[in-house]
Amino acid sequence: MKICNKFFAELFGTFVLVFGGCGTAIFAGGKVGFLGVAIAFGLTVVAMAYGIGHISGAHLNPAVSFGVWANGRMTLKEMLCYWAAQFIGGIIAGLLLMVIAKSAGMTLGTFAANGYGDFFAGADGYLQTNCGGAFLVEALLTFVFLMVILGVTDSRHENGKFGGLAIGLTLVLIHLISIPLTNTSVNPARSLGVAIFSENPLAMPQLWLFIVAPLVGACLAGLCYKCLGGCCCKKCEK
Repeated sequence: MKICNKFFAELFGTFVLVFGGCGTAIFAGGKVGFLGVAIAFGLTVVAMAYGIGHISGAHLNPAVSFGVWANGRMTLKEMLCYWAAQFIGGIIAGLLLMVIAKSAGMTLGTFAANGYGDFFAGADGYLQTNCGGAFLVEALLTFVFLMVILGVTDSRHENGKFGGLAIGLTLVLIHLISIPLTNTSVNPARSLGVAIFSENPLAMPQLWLFIVAPLVGACLAGLCYKCLGGCCCKKCEK
């Protein structure tokens, strides 16, 4: 598949992820609650996995691409192309969500951005973890997410056709754990896409954590899976 096809597939897929997941949080979060938002993020991943997975692998997340690169399954050039597509897709989704919110007379407020500590001061259902706790949560859960992704997409896996479902359900679980702590990132493109439109004064200053921590967790998972599962390339299978 040509790299341009993969670029636009990742742009579209990341757009759907941010628009669907964050859109649910922004427009319906008060009614569906944390569980509904978690399911929305999981459903978008399942939908895109089966919709564009055959084109780009449906990473939809710079951390996923980083972990796949660290595991040796894609080149640096491909990863950077994926990153560009994913960040652009996330920002477009955030922009359109902002336009729709304003057309409905809504105030943007936190705008589904990620944060920790005083970021959630006064917000119902949220815990005010510190910077170290937030970093640990994001890095650890991204590590878990990548281990599942690398496992179900391993060429030696016998039930690969169910990979999209397993990945989506894992993302639901991750959100159920961490929405009350950080609003759940595990995805730098998702975080950037809404943070730049958030009215919370801490959204941009705290954004670095939601870029760095997922990348750290993803890199560790890529290296760990390489040690744990060995090489899964065609040559080594023989």
